[in-house]
Amino acid sequence: MLIDEIRKASMQAMKDHDQEARAAYSMVISRYQALLTSGKGKEVTDKDVTAILIKFSKELEEERQGYLNAGRNETAEGIAKQTEAVAKFLPKLLSEEEIRSIIEKLEDKSIPSVMRFFKANYDGKADMGLVSKVARSLQ
Repeated sequence: MLIDEIRKASMQAMKDHDQEARAAYSMVISRYQALLTSGKGKEVTDKDVTAILIKFSKELEEERQGYLNAGRNETAEGIAKQTEAVAKFLPKLLSEEEIRSIIEKLEDKSIPSVMRFFKANYDGKADMGLVSKVARSLQ
């Protein structure tokens, strides 16, 4: 499972004294554990772990931008290293051109229909914000 690979990477980061990577992996593992023990009674899959990674990656990028805007470049560099560590486990996302091509082939190009289609068929493989932006530009 993907979480096992992340745990191995976390151990390696600890051995390498890579504090940024270790912090990022620890946060992902912590969120995985929270999901696992949430009491919903469902099995946590690689898809769930990928969703955690995507959300955490976006949060890190927002945090990095905040530090850059505040002029705290050293802290922003540390967060960039955390983002790189997490990115190793993210699936390759569809490009804007690929998304546009898929939307153009759809019969119903309304925003709700396009969003449902991508959620059902490309969940975790496409940035839903980008899908929405492309769909709106084609209207």
